[in-house]
Amino acid sequence: MNIDEIKETINEIAEDKGWYGVNSKKPQTPRNLAISISLEVAELLECFQWDEVADKISVGEELADIVILVSQLSNILDINLSEEVLNKLKINKNRSWD
Repeated sequence: MNIDEIKETINEIAEDKGWYGVNSKKPQTPRNLAISISLEVAELLECFQWDEVADKISVGEELADIVILVSQLSNILDINLSEEVLNKLKINKNRSWD
């Protein structure tokens, strides 16, 4: 499954759950999704809070949550995530971090 197919599946799930509805208890606004991304990143950090080596399953779950939310945010903002990632990779390839 490529990134666009993943985004489509995520979008279908959000629609099925009613999260895009006007009266949704979990409105999928850019603000709410950005906050949710930050919270999921904090949960990822918790995996490493007391040890350098984290449980791989827990880390994988948190990374998946982050990717799902980033995909949703890009979908709502009509940002082509595939294009943006490829563009950023080109920039980073020639970038110096010295």
